[in-house]
Amino acid sequence: VQLQASGGGLVQAGGSLRLSCAVSGRTFSGRTVGWFRQPPGKEREFVAAVKSGGSTYYADSVKGRFTISRDSAKNTVYLQMGSLKPEDTAVYYCASGTPITSSLKRRESYNYWGQGTLVTVSS
Repeated sequence: VQLQASGGGLVQAGGSLRLSCAVSGRTFSGRTVGWFRQPPGKEREFVAAVKSGGSTYYADSVKGRFTISRDSAKNTVYLQMGSLKPEDTAVYYCASGTPITSSLKRRESYNYWGQGTLVTVSS
C-alpha cells in the first residue's frame, strides 16, 4: 500500500506544473484519491479529489486553475496546476480513501498518504 507523489519544483507566478500520484493497485480501484497541501506554517488543506467513478471536487481557491484526473491503466492520479500564485506554495500530498461525498475534503477521511512533494511559486 503505497502512494508516491512527484512533480513538484520551483515555478514562476503564472506558470504551470503537473503533479503525479502513483498508487499501488490495492488502493486505487474503488477508492477516492485526493490532493492536499500544507503551506509553510499552516494546516494541511484540501485541494482536489477524484472519485473512482471520475467525479471531481475542488477547493474554491483552486477552482478553474487546477484540474485533477485519474488514469486507471497506470494507477496514477494527476493534478494539473495552472496560473500558479505565490500562495500556492506548499508541500502537496496525495491520499487515498473511501470518503462519502460530504467528507471528502476532510483529512481524516483518507487512510493512506504519500510522502509529499514541494511546490514553490516565486513572485
